[in-house]
Amino acid sequence: MLNFIKNFRADEDGAVTVDWVVLTAAVVGLAVAAYSSIKTGASDMTAATNTYMAAQTPGSF
Repeated sequence: MLNFIKNFRADEDGAVTVDWVVLTAAVVGLAVAAYSSIKTGASDMTAATNTYMAAQTPGSF
């Protein structure tokens, strides 16, 4: 029984899993931040384009 506890304590297989979970969470967090930034920029550009197009008169292009 004591040998089992010593082996369990020295086993590092779970540590690799924790590393991958943390790395994956960081990548997902960066993807969410990038998506939010792109969505905001696209919405602003769409609104600006709509304002510009609404101010134009037909045939002025």
